[in-house]
Amino acid sequence: DSLGIGEEAALVDAETGEIMGIIEISEKYKIDRDFENSHVYRTTDPKHPGVAKVNEQAAVNIAGRVRALSEGVYPEKYKDLYLRPAESRAVFAEKGWSKVAAFQTRNPMHRSHEHLAKIAVEVTDGVFIHQVLGKLKEGDIPAEVRTEAIGAMIDNYFVKGTVIQAGYPIEMRYAGPREALIHALIRQNFGCSHLIVGRDHAGVGDYYGPFDAQHIFDELWPGALITQPLKIDITFFCTKCYGMATAKTCPHGKEHQINISGTKQREMLSKGEPIPPEFSRPEVVEILRKYYASLNK
Repeated sequence: DSLGIGEEAALVDAETGEIMGIIEISEKYKIDRDFENSHVYRTTDPKHPGVAKVNEQAAVNIAGRVRALSEGVYPEKYKDLYLRPAESRAVFAEKGWSKVAAFQTRNPMHRSHEHLAKIAVEVTDGVFIHQVLGKLKEGDIPAEVRTEAIGAMIDNYFVKGTVIQAGYPIEMRYAGPREALIHALIRQNFGCSHLIVGRDHAGVGDYYGPFDAQHIFDELWPGALITQPLKIDITFFCTKCYGMATAKTCPHGKEHQINISGTKQREMLSKGEPIPPEFSRPEVVEILRKYYASLNK
C-alpha cells in the first residue's frame, strides 16, 4: 500500500526472484474479494482453486502500463513449443490458414479430445493445439510428458499438416465460462479464428454446468470478440456406433456410451490399471505408463 500513483514498481517472479517487468502505477484499489469471486468464479467457496488464489492476495491491487523485461524460462525450456503471437500468425500465413481452431489443454489428449480436434479439422483450415506451460494442479502431468503424448497422437492419427502443437505460459484459474472468454481473447492475439469449447471448458468440480462456457459467448455484444467459439457437444465412445460420437450424432442410450474422462484415466494410470482402447490411443498410453512407472521408482 506504500506505492503511489505515477510510481514504478518491479514485477518479480516469486519463485526465481527474476525481475519480469516494470509497472507504471495508474490505479490502486482495495480488493473486494466476495465481489471479485462471485463475478469471476460465480462462487465464494474457498475450496474453489481460483477463489483460494484471490483470498491469498494482499489487500491492495495495483494496475497500470507494464513494460516486459523477460519471458522467463519458457523460450529456452520449451524451444519447440513456445510461439509468440507474431510467430504463430506467421506460421498460419505460411500454411495458408485463414480459419484456425485453437484447442486449449492442460492434459494429454484422450479419444474425446482427439474427436473434438478432428471435428475442428473438418470445418477449418487447421487446429492449433495450444497447451498450458504454466503451473498445474497437483497430479497433473508435466508439459514434457504431455507434449510427447500429444505428438504421438498427432503423428499416428492425424493427417500430416492439419495440426500444430504449441504452448504458452498461463496458470489455470478454473473460472469456467469467464475463463473461456479469456482463452478466446488470448487465441485471438495468436491469430485463431475459433476456440474449441467442449464440455465444462476450464471447469473444476461441480461449480459450472457442462455448457456454461458455451452459453457465455451468447451474452456478448456483436464485435466483442473476433475469435468465435466452436461449440461441440459432449463426446463419448458408443459401443453400438462402434466409434466416437457426440450427443448430437449418436441416437443410442447411455448404456452404450463410454464416457471418457482425463481424471478417470489419471486414476487408472496411477493404479496401474489397463486403459481401454476406447479411452486413449495405445501409443499415448505407453508414454503415460512410462511416466507413472518413473514416479514409483
